[in-house]
Amino acid sequence: MPLEFDNTREHCSAVIDDVRYQSPVIEVVIITNDATHMSEAQVDGKNVPITEEEADALTVMGALDKRHHTWVQ
Repeated sequence: MPLEFDNTREHCSAVIDDVRYQSPVIEVVIITNDATHMSEAQVDGKNVPITEEEADALTVMGALDKRHHTWVQ
């Protein structure tokens, strides 16, 4: 589920189960889901799976990056 950005790229949103979650980009926190070894963006209190490209773009726009490396055994 891709993130959507407003025209100014200051807010992002995601639709999950027909509910739109929206946050200013500077309030988005990017985390690592240890179970899936993937990045997620915390948008309006909801964890949204994102690609590494989306995670990198969000950090450039001012999101807080709290990702960490995980090991797959």
